[in-house]
Amino acid sequence: MAPLQFISKAILKWADQNEVPWHYIDPGTLQQNAFIESLKRSLRDELLNEDLFDSLDDARRKLALWRCDYNAVRPHSSLGNQTPLQSSRTLEQFVGSSPGAIAQNETEDYENLTRRLSL
Repeated sequence: MAPLQFISKAILKWADQNEVPWHYIDPGTLQQNAFIESLKRSLRDELLNEDLFDSLDDARRKLALWRCDYNAVRPHSSLGNQTPLQSSRTLEQFVGSSPGAIAQNETEDYENLTRRLSL
């Protein structure tokens, strides 16, 4: 277990003992935030484990290239084989802005949106 995980567990224990509400993903629980865990896995498997970095500038350049590929070039099956950039533009067409489209409050509106997007 990494030192960061020890710190996380200590903070969670302190928050529980002091009745402090904690809005945090528990360490090592993939199911609590599958999207970010998938991104982290892809970043690790496709970049961090594959490349050696000569300098901080080299790491920044390679990360920028990977991020561009991930967001604008490579289709994602979870987005209907669109890139995140294409998916965001599709949502903007129907709703006006992506953040509002993603965080729909009412089920009926969300169902209408998904019906329109599936056409």
